[in-house]
Amino acid sequence: MAHHTLKTAYRELANRLNRFPQGAPASERLFQILAMLFSKEEAELVSLIPIKPFTVDKAAFIWKMKVAKAQNILDTLADRAILVDMEQNGVQHYVLPPPMAGFFEFSLMRVRGNLDQKVLSELFYDYMNVEEDFIRELFTRGETRLGRVFVQERTLSPENALHVLDYERATEVIKTADHIGVGVCYCRHKMQHVGRDCDAPKNICMTFNTTAASLIKHGHARSMETQGCLDLLETAYGHNLVQFGENVRQRVNFICNCCGCCCEAMIAARRFAILHPVHTTAFIPVLDESTCTGCGKCATACPVAAMTLVTANDPADHRKKVARLNEDLCLGCGVCVRTCAKGSLSLKSRPSRIIIPRDAMHRTVVMAIERDKLQHLIFDNRVLFSHRALAALLGVILKLPPIKQLLANRQIKSHYLEALLARQQR
Repeated sequence: MAHHTLKTAYRELANRLNRFPQGAPASERLFQILAMLFSKEEAELVSLIPIKPFTVDKAAFIWKMKVAKAQNILDTLADRAILVDMEQNGVQHYVLPPPMAGFFEFSLMRVRGNLDQKVLSELFYDYMNVEEDFIRELFTRGETRLGRVFVQERTLSPENALHVLDYERATEVIKTADHIGVGVCYCRHKMQHVGRDCDAPKNICMTFNTTAASLIKHGHARSMETQGCLDLLETAYGHNLVQFGENVRQRVNFICNCCGCCCEAMIAARRFAILHPVHTTAFIPVLDESTCTGCGKCATACPVAAMTLVTANDPADHRKKVARLNEDLCLGCGVCVRTCAKGSLSLKSRPSRIIIPRDAMHRTVVMAIERDKLQHLIFDNRVLFSHRALAALLGVILKLPPIKQLLANRQIKSHYLEALLARQQR
């Protein structure tokens, strides 16, 4: 009976996690992961909290306990980076981030002795790289992706550089951030524990703004000034790492510096290439075959095997090779351009740009519509939305293309939303 009760607690927590647009498919390994990160009592309590940010008073009301006790539980969870805490208008708020990008990564963003990170890493590896359902769900459902690639700005010609928008520049994300935190790369840390990591630097995972402030406060990331973070970006460039960040235009919360062998986003980009699991940059490489020597450096550096070597069909030298790009796989990161010593590679603009959501609210709503989870955002059965939050959510819906508005209305079956959409179309 005790085992059944224990499993029920983690199953309820898994159900709570799956109200996010990017959820976590239930499996025995997921329950084992959750059991390492949450006690049974914590799992029961966290399964009851709302999706939107909430105060200690709200948690105390939901949990039916005194505010002081609720405060202690929330602070304990925030200290372990399970919850992200932030101050809004002088009032402390808490929010449960999704598993990824969220508390899965945070659990390995520092070396800690109060958690068996080797066992946890092995479970993560099996859950994501063996079972595969979680990664497929995270990266391939719908059209709107969790993350996008940033172009390496030094690889752009002066003409192309004029057309790069601020939100497409990793340097601009760094320069405009309120807070900057740097921690251990979750992916390479995990792979280290399963004996599969590479020699790329690990202390290079960048977080920004409210997420960074919370991680710094609780010791999961170290605070860094703007110039220091820009220097770290140069270090990432030097190791041919790809900048993969939050898929929003405003207030980006993370940029990972990814290698092709360890990082989940790059692995997904190769494994599910036909489904385009990662949003590309607005650029793509062009090869000058007349100067290409077939050295293979670009193919070695490419994190998703989009660049390969093929025969040059040279009658005078049957062994001669030349680089060849598979445009359907290419991320447009520019890593290959940096590695080409002959200058045979350059970047050109793609025919059309990927549409990037304005902010986290915009992205979350669109992803929820595409994944048939919008009702969880509006009708959170643990707590009602505030008027302000509901207004923000409806504001996003009213700005969406008609087809997504129709999908939204079908999911929530709201006469109010239907009337708003009809009024907008008049």
